Amino acid sequence: MAGCLARLAPPVAPTWRYLLGRSWPIGATLGRAAVTVVGVGSDGVIVQVDGRLLRLSHLGKVLYPATGFTKGEVIDYYTRIAPAILPHLADRPLTLRRYPDGVVAESFYDKDASRHAPDWLRVVRLPTPGSSKAHDEIGYAVVDGLAALVWAANLAGLELHVPQWTIGPGNDPQTPDLLVFDLDPGPPATVVECARVAEMVRDLLAQDGLECHAKTSGSKGLQVYAAVRTTDAKDTSTYARQVAERLAAQRPDAVVSRMAKAARRGKVFVDWSQNNPAKTTVAPYSLRGREQPTVSTPVTWHEVAECGKPADLVFTTDAVLRRMQRHGDLFADLYTRPQKQRPLLPFR
Repeated sequence: MAGCLARLAPPVAPTWRYLLGRSWPIGATLGRAAVTVVGVGSDGVIVQVDGRLLRLSHLGKVLYPATGFTKGEVIDYYTRIAPAILPHLADRPLTLRRYPDGVVAESFYDKDASRHAPDWLRVVRLPTPGSSKAHDEIGYAVVDGLAALVWAANLAGLELHVPQWTIGPGNDPQTPDLLVFDLDPGPPATVVECARVAEMVRDLLAQDGLECHAKTSGSKGLQVYAAVRTTDAKDTSTYARQVAERLAAQRPDAVVSRMAKAARRGKVFVDWSQNNPAKTTVAPYSLRGREQPTVSTPVTWHEVAECGKPADLVFTTDAVLRRMQRHGDLFADLYTRPQKQRPLLPFR
């Protein structure tokens, strides 16, 4: 657990929301963040973030109609949570789920940043997932700082999804460094049942010397992670499938390991396939495109054990920022643990 409870500095004072409905003079500095207004027009505001120029538009647009949460507040949240979320995005190709007209309208996944990336944004070209042609590549954005995070938020990229592997110095995909189990409840099961299954996953992995950490999906379920060391891209998928199938055999009344929806009613689907190198999972501290601005939130195992109703594990932006001051980053172990100290995956 070393490093898991390391506290972050308190989040900066709200910045972006102060732009709404105000006339800002050129050169104004917003809050304590490294943000300066350098231009104001009818179609938005030009700001300098860590020395990078960004045009922010439609800051007053409501993206969460049920709560009135605006695009400006989305950017504000990501600015304030940046010290926690950026290490989890570092060196990982980004897939955005964008909601340009808010969460009640259509959304779409955006992988190819090369179409609209500023020249300062780090973009790496990688093979298209599932493609058998070497020339089928996508230019993925890599969020390596506050400016890149604000750029993503300004695209109404509410959800930030990343794989369980990083990009090496030569921009080549590395073998996975994270293991994940995505626990998805089949109605009428809820996150309460997911909490019980998360404990099963934790206890089973502990037998193999793996230390687990849990977070809410920000939607309906829970996700369990472990920092690992691998030698092959398929290692985590192979191991996770074995674990899921073993749990389903031990507790057929509560767990399924098959994706077929007909088999999932009232049970928890242990989705091991998220470890496929071609797939991504929502990042810790990412917003979700739900009715309210809920966040995929790291939680303690005590909170998992105490979960008795779905509301116990629902967190919105303000609650997450308060949690950061109280707990620090509960997922810090996933990126602070040196590679050599991560356990190699055993196979059953």
